[in-house]
Amino acid sequence: MLVLEPLLTAYILRRLLQAIPTIIILSILVFMMVRLLPGDVIDAMSGAQIVIDEARRQAMLEQLGLTDPIHIQYINWIGDLVSGDFGRSLRTAQPLRVIFLSALPVTLELGLLATLLASLIGIPLGIISAIKPNSVLDFSARILGILGLSIPNFWLATLLLLFTSLTFRWIPGIFWKSPFEDPIANIKQMILPAVVLSFGLMAISMRMTRATMLEVLRQDYIRTARAKGLRENLVVRRHALRNTLIPIITITGIQMGYLLSGSVIIEQIFGLPGIGWFFLQGLLDRDYPVVQIMGLFMVFIFIFINLATDVVYGYVDPRIRYVRSGNKQGQ
Repeated sequence: MLVLEPLLTAYILRRLLQAIPTIIILSILVFMMVRLLPGDVIDAMSGAQIVIDEARRQAMLEQLGLTDPIHIQYINWIGDLVSGDFGRSLRTAQPLRVIFLSALPVTLELGLLATLLASLIGIPLGIISAIKPNSVLDFSARILGILGLSIPNFWLATLLLLFTSLTFRWIPGIFWKSPFEDPIANIKQMILPAVVLSFGLMAISMRMTRATMLEVLRQDYIRTARAKGLRENLVVRRHALRNTLIPIITITGIQMGYLLSGSVIIEQIFGLPGIGWFFLQGLLDRDYPVVQIMGLFMVFIFIFINLATDVVYGYVDPRIRYVRSGNKQGQ
């Protein structure tokens, strides 16, 4: 293990260096995306009923720093980011550092809760479904998986809000409470959006676990373990489950990236002031700095989760560590 740790560190550093061109390319795409939309921040600020003459429009654009060529604006933005200056919102003049730090805990908590719920329900359900194929539980789990893949999360969110409001006369609060300040209020507010966001991932995890477990249980080493007289729970836990985890980790890592960066609709429906909420508001208001910083965060999230997933591989399956360590170690 001590020999592999420096190799793993070198692998992480190499992956981080490889991610730099990806970050640069995607940052350019994020920077250009909002500027290609019809209209600009002046139109969004003035509204459709107020007519602004061209001289005043140019003065406002110059005041906001939007008269420079696009490539100069991009260079200035990157330079400010490197120096630690996130900039300010064009609409509210609020520092983006304050906005980002206030939105980040909401999105992280929502994504982590959704991933935790999906894993705690989907993985055990997939294992049980594979161990008892064609049983009532298996058919029920497969139907649940189909529903999870078929039902749009925004429709499920609306349905749950209607159900809880009409049946229990209760809806989640509109003001986010930190779990460190008021854990009970936080859970009450986050449980419904977390359930909605986890439903699709739970279905994917269940189906992936079931399919992989069925394939592993047919392997020769599983039959050998059973022939030696090992109890079925030991065969599943020690031999089958560990080899089943590799594809599950892959799909969970990918889906977690989508959960953290794609919770725009759910945050909007439940009024959660997270990254997705501010990203959508920035798009509607043509607030370029807000869209840029939130979009860049989504890029970092995907890169970090992919790297973390690869690192977890090495701890789940030692064979992957030997492959990473090079041809000499692999031989």
